[in-house]
Amino acid sequence: MFSELPVLTIVVFLPVLVGIGLLLVPEARRRLVAGIWITTTAVDLALLVALWIDYAAGGGRSTGAGAVAGPASGTGAIGYETNIAWMPTLGSGYHVGVDGLSLPLAAMTALLFLACAIYSVRQDHRPRAHAALFLFLQTVSLGLFVSLDLILFFVFFDLSIVGMYFIIAVWGHGNAARSALQFFLYTFIGSLALLLGFIVLYLASDPHTFDIVELIRQDPLKNDPLVGGLALLTISIGLAVKTPTVPFHTWLPPAHTDAPAPGSVILAGVLLKMGAYGFVRIAMPILPGPWRSYAMVFVIVGVVSVLYGALVAMAQTNFKRMVAYTSVNHMGYIILGLGAAGLAAGTNPQAANLAVTGAVTQMVSHGLLTGALFLLAGVLFARGHSYEMAEYGGLARTAPRFAALTAVAVFGSLGLPGLSGFIAEFQIFTGSLGAAPIPTALALLGILITAALLLRMLAQVFLGPERQPTAGAELGSGTLGDLRPRELLSVAPLLVLAVVIGVFPRFLLDLIEPAAHALITLVAAGTQ
Repeated sequence: MFSELPVLTIVVFLPVLVGIGLLLVPEARRRLVAGIWITTTAVDLALLVALWIDYAAGGGRSTGAGAVAGPASGTGAIGYETNIAWMPTLGSGYHVGVDGLSLPLAAMTALLFLACAIYSVRQDHRPRAHAALFLFLQTVSLGLFVSLDLILFFVFFDLSIVGMYFIIAVWGHGNAARSALQFFLYTFIGSLALLLGFIVLYLASDPHTFDIVELIRQDPLKNDPLVGGLALLTISIGLAVKTPTVPFHTWLPPAHTDAPAPGSVILAGVLLKMGAYGFVRIAMPILPGPWRSYAMVFVIVGVVSVLYGALVAMAQTNFKRMVAYTSVNHMGYIILGLGAAGLAAGTNPQAANLAVTGAVTQMVSHGLLTGALFLLAGVLFARGHSYEMAEYGGLARTAPRFAALTAVAVFGSLGLPGLSGFIAEFQIFTGSLGAAPIPTALALLGILITAALLLRMLAQVFLGPERQPTAGAELGSGTLGDLRPRELLSVAPLLVLAVVIGVFPRFLLDLIEPAAHALITLVAAGTQ
């Protein structure tokens, strides 16, 4: 249905074009800006849903290069592909397309931006610039997830840093300027390491190219394990900073704490996935041999991130910092699964496939659940002007809808069956246990610690005697303290989808599993 149209280009660039239009027109009222923003994100999401349905039905498959394993057609192939010469002397082009690894993340991205648009209806501080900047971020985020060229990927990767810097610095609170600068410098340095790795791949290829599909076909460093290991190191550092994993995580808590609620949603739900997605789109398929050789390193980094993130989250008294550290914990599960897949690829491809499928599912699940938690943290701050959990209590009586949605997000984050977190983590642990039994068993402790800290938060904030910050009387004023329509409409769909994935996951898994199988086929064929 869409194969003859540049539909991905429309999806990617529609938001930024509308954003530019908002900045060019005379000063518009806040409601008009909000209406245009919501409409644009809703149209973008609708287009991606239509692409999903068409792709699942077999439409849009490429006639050229295929999915990560390279077939020209069939299950898991790249769809809706556009490849236009951009910088031909460098071997770089505007090459975009989607498969089962990228399409779920692109759809999740569009949904999160729609939730932020609805939540921000009442934004009164520079609403045009606020909406335009989020629309710009939506374009660069979607552009990264559909990129099939390393330079194109890097451009979108770096532009996302610029957009988030301004969101934190201009619309944040607390030490927003300092946190924004720390975020920018830390992640920009990581992006330079990433670029260095890309240049190594380019120089090793013959003919020289930045095209991801061509680099996968060539496997340019298969006969040079030393340079391959160095390329994997530099690429992994750049991606690990964005993910983030221990010890490259220190920029994350202050950035989250001082960012506005919608900024935290995009930072955790989308920007963190750029790093994790880079591992499955670039590091694993282009460097399959080095990935298998150093897979245990990634397993260890994943386990350390799981346990460290959970333990430090338990020590937090600030609601938002606690959620930020649980993100380190949950992203650690993804790295664990991908590392274990590298260990199992040559001996147990079924387990490796399961681990990769679980890792990609975890990216989607974490985006939905943590996005909801950060929006709810924004509600808490808007009412009480504080994130300190000790200042709240008994909110289930005055804000029952707020309490109920927070409970659903919490139970999803700790992996309760029936929610998306369970589907993702169960696959990761099942796929990883055989290849790395001791690290996986240690990572299971992370679930127990996360469950303890999240349940403690629920009891402290929502149960017991009523209490609230003195500056936030609104929380104790009956129904005024509960979720308002815009807040409910922004949070509830994320949690409904988390429930749908938890109960009926097949629509998502049927998309991811073929692409994961193709990826494992590549990794298994790599020379160690």
